[in-house]
Amino acid sequence: MPVREVMTRGVECARPGDKLQVAAQRMRDLNVGALPVCGEDDRLAGILTDRDITIRSSADGASPSDTKVADVMTPGIVYCFDDQDVQEAGRVMQEKQIRRLAVLDHDKRLVGIVSLGDLAVEPGAKRVAGKTLEDVSEPTNH
Repeated sequence: MPVREVMTRGVECARPGDKLQVAAQRMRDLNVGALPVCGEDDRLAGILTDRDITIRSSADGASPSDTKVADVMTPGIVYCFDDQDVQEAGRVMQEKQIRRLAVLDHDKRLVGIVSLGDLAVEPGAKRVAGKTLEDVSEPTNH
């Protein structure tokens, strides 16, 4: 089953120059824990997570009204293509120990996000979700 059949569509992006407070408000309003960050060319530049906001900004005492998304986002986001099989997407999530994956078309434009939750509610992908959750939840050896 291709990722496009289970992914969440209509994903909103933050911009690198957006103030952190605006991005956090958008996350709250959308009830999401992450926003992809798209550059001026609408290409994926990274991702901003609630963890980024807490660990890279709040913990250092940075002002959300003065801090830019680019200052705390995670660059180099991991992604898959919309026509890839959910099994492949699950393997990527397992290997990288991540709970969500940006989904791009072959022009490398953001078309969605696939999360563990998306996999868990799709009858044909539940086994992938279970294995992915198990592997993502394993502690890393640092």
